[in-house]
Amino acid sequence: MSHPALSSGAVAVVTGGASGIGLAAARHFAERGLKVVIADLPGEKLEAAAADVSGLARGGAADVLAVATDVSRLADIERLEAEVAARFGGTDLLMNNAGVQPGSALFGPLANWEKVMAVNLWGVIHGARVFGPKMLARGRPGLIVNTGSKQGITTPPGDPAYNVSKAGLKAFTEALEHELRNTPGSPVSAHLFIPGFVFTPLAGGGRAEKPAGAWTADQTVAFMLERLEAGDFYILCPDNDVPRALDEKRIAWAAGDIIENRPPLSRWHKDYQDAFAAFVKQA
Repeated sequence: MSHPALSSGAVAVVTGGASGIGLAAARHFAERGLKVVIADLPGEKLEAAAADVSGLARGGAADVLAVATDVSRLADIERLEAEVAARFGGTDLLMNNAGVQPGSALFGPLANWEKVMAVNLWGVIHGARVFGPKMLARGRPGLIVNTGSKQGITTPPGDPAYNVSKAGLKAFTEALEHELRNTPGSPVSAHLFIPGFVFTPLAGGGRAEKPAGAWTADQTVAFMLERLEAGDFYILCPDNDVPRALDEKRIAWAAGDIIENRPPLSRWHKDYQDAFAAFVKQA
């Protein structure tokens, strides 16, 4: 049975929805019959994404709303939530997906650090804190999906600001799910979506063609939807050239087990790190 927040008629809000994984998610949601809100920076990309998704939505343009949004600004997120509520009555699925990766060095320009943290981490915190209480008050089954990164776990050298932002996002999402699961009567759950090597404008590095080992944004979103339906908290996309057994380490761990600490968190994190160490060694 499909999760109610992923079913026809539900309302999905996607930040960073004008390109890459965000746009792929918006398209998949529209094809499922959801009403879709695309939040991204103003401009032609946002307008084009709205037109694209409208062509897939069952109600056409009436089921799609594009809202110019800078997720690093709390006022923009508050305005986004208000516009969604006014147009569609509220939010069933929030996908905090907006992200940037301008590059950073430990002692490099502070502006790069500030931008990455403002979008990648504060954008998620703002989104969850503004939308979360309204979703709880609505009383409908809901999902908050935060897009993380393997770099928030493996923390490879070369871009420390991005690593720190995604590591913080992981910790925040774990805390968010703990809060939601311990809120009496809460019908809302949080999920950490961890894409792997995905060919998008953010990760493409200027390449025109998808490398053989990379996933497409559509493949990544399809995997996310499959694991959301299964109830996974950690939704880790295994790389194409790594045995699926790596995923069976249960990095995509059931959300309830986080709360009940089965297996112990300390052991689980060690298994998690060991699995990724082996993965990086093979790559």
